[in-house]
Formats: sequence, C-alpha cells, structure tokens
Amino acid sequence: MTPLPAEFGRRASGWDPDRGLAPWAVHQKTSPGRLVSEPPPTHRSEFQRDRDRIIHASSFRRLVYKTQVFVNHEGDLYRTRLTHSLEVAQIARTVAGALGLNEYLVEAVCLAHDLGHTPFGHAGQDALNRCMAAHGGFEHNLQSLRVVDELERKYAHFDGLNLMFETREGILKHCPADRAAKLGELGRRFLEGLQPSLEAQLANVADSIAYTSHDVDDGLRAGLLEIDGLREVPFFDRLYGDVTSRYPGLAGRRLIYEIVREMIGRFVDDLIGETQRRLEAAAPADVAAVRAGGRRLAAFSPDIATGHRDMKRYLLEGLYRHERVLVMTRRADRIVTALFQAYERDPALLPAEVAAMAAARETASGASGRARVIADYIAGMTDRYAISQHEQMDSPDPP
Repeated sequence: MTPLPAEFGRRASGWDPDRGLAPWAVHQKTSPGRLVSEPPPTHRSEFQRDRDRIIHASSFRRLVYKTQVFVNHEGDLYRTRLTHSLEVAQIARTVAGALGLNEYLVEAVCLAHDLGHTPFGHAGQDALNRCMAAHGGFEHNLQSLRVVDELERKYAHFDGLNLMFETREGILKHCPADRAAKLGELGRRFLEGLQPSLEAQLANVADSIAYTSHDVDDGLRAGLLEIDGLREVPFFDRLYGDVTSRYPGLAGRRLIYEIVREMIGRFVDDLIGETQRRLEAAAPADVAAVRAGGRRLAAFSPDIATGHRDMKRYLLEGLYRHERVLVMTRRADRIVTALFQAYERDPALLPAEVAAMAAARETASGASGRARVIADYIAGMTDRYAISQHEQMDSPDPP
C-alpha cells in the first residue's frame, strides 16, 4: 500500500493543534489542563477529546428526550435539548472559524451546556429548585458542571469526564459568589470580575441565537404563534419584507423556513462583524488579556441587539406564557415535585444504587446530602421517564 504524503496527514510528526488560531483564542499549550492528569491523545487535540467524551456521555444521549419548549411526545418535529445543542454548536463553530477561535473548544462547550437540564425544561428546573430550597437550591448551569465533573461515571481513573479547564469554564456561564468560592480557579472570575474566554462568550451568544430562531419556528409549527403577530416586532417585520420581496408568493413552511434562515444569518453575520470590531479596538494579546478586558467582546451591534431583545420579549409573552405551554409547565411542576417528595419520604423507591448513594451522602452530610442525590437522579431523567415514574406512583397497583 502506498503511504499518503506527510502533508495529507494532520497528525504527522510536529503537528500543532494550535496552528491557525488567533492570538486571542484558547491555545492548548497554555491551558491549565485537566483536574486529573492523563497521557495526551494521539490523533486529536485535547479539546477534540473533550468533544468526543461529551458525545459519548449518557447524559448527552438523554437530551433527545428532554423538553426544549414542547414536551418530547407532543410531536416528532419539535426541538429537543439534543437538537438544540447541535444547532448551537453549528452556529458557534461557524463564528469561531471566522474569528480564528478554537472551534473544537467551542463545539465541546455548546454540546455540554445543557447536560444538567431537568426534564420539562425550565419548568422542571424551577420545581426542583423549590424542592431544594433548604439544601442549596438547584440551577441547571451548575448541574451541567456537576454532570461533567462528578455524575458521569464510566472511566476507570476518575469520576466525571475530566474535561479541560476551558471547557468547564464555558459550561459554567454564571455562578453565585458563595458557590464560586468553592470552585477554586474555575470560580475565580466570578469573584474578581474577569471575563471568560472568547470561546465561552461565543457559546453563550450562539445559544441565544439558536433558541430565539428555532423557538419562532416551533411556535409557528405548533400554531401558538402567527406571522402577522410576529410582524409587530420591527426586526421580524424587516425579515419578512426582505424574504417576501425576494420570493413573491412564497407561503407555508417554505416561507417560515426562509425567514428563520434569514434571521440566523443576520444574527451570525452581525455577531462576527461586531466581535471583529471589538477585537480590533481592544487588540488583546492573548486569552489572558481577553479575561482582563473588562467587557464581553463577543456581542451583537446595538441595532441587532435591540432586535434580538425585542424578539425574546415577544416570545416570552406570545410563546413561553401561552396557555398551552403553561398547562405543560403546571403538569411538570406537579410531576417533579411529587417525585422529589416521594423519594425524600421513602428512599427505597429509588433504584438500589441510587438509594445506597443517598444513604451514604446522608451519613456524610445529613439531609442535604440525601436531597442532592435525589435531585441528581430526577435531573437526569428524560421527560417520558419522569412521566412513567410519576404514573407508577399514582397507580393503585404499581408494577
């Protein structure tokens, strides 16, 4: 067999995983690395390894059955937490490539950012937070970090996924000071007013682009939103006018798709342009200068920021507070609350392994230790599993 020429192989001797990155990007060679030291990967970068570990995680697979806005079983075409995460990663990698940022790091952060989400979306999180009020509360962003640091248990030498510092930093978008103080270097930026890496900043904006645009799509598909109503938002009305002038007579799903496609394009183009302008003005020498810069560099221009804010405000009233969504919200609250109370009252209802862990944590940390294990277990449930467990509890003759 004739070997490939050396220039065809990215992993040839002397391959540099930081090659082509801008000075302000995260570079592998200057990263603080992992909590547990490991031999370097042979055929991929450290951030590719993070991305791959996330994709293979059980918590990532479960996102396919977790609510974005509509409960999974309401329809096959609505977004789930999994499809949302994929869309966020796709948007963020496009922007990262245009700005010379670390695309694999951005992808890893985007794919992992919702791993800690409860069943039933924010409704489930709010219910679980109330249940945990006496035990430190519950917040899905902190739970995502907990998942990758502790709860995934498959590797021989460590709990969690043992991700790179910058990946964990990107997952932790916000954190109260009391929690941050317990996180060491990872929590320092919340205490000292530092910024995260540009890759982390970008992942946060890409998340907002993705859910704003695809919630419009899903809301229209479900009949909860109407184009005429959305046109009350000047930003959407401009998109509608531009699309219909290019494609007169376009209607139905094709019209909706073109408008949503145009929306994403406007957001992405503006994000690249505005971030580039801010980078040129700030001229950060490296990622340390980005962190110490005092303000976010990955951002929209003022005009597009206003349009984006107006879209979010309209979705809040027209979609997220729609009665049909609120019916699901109220049901989710009842299910999550009932599950927590039942498990807290009788830990024997938990799977044997989880019950044993709850008992061990109670011995070590009291009632809060047991409650945290219960919260971890419920947060890891899919929508349909939570529903089935609740139905079994309500059944007079549980199986």
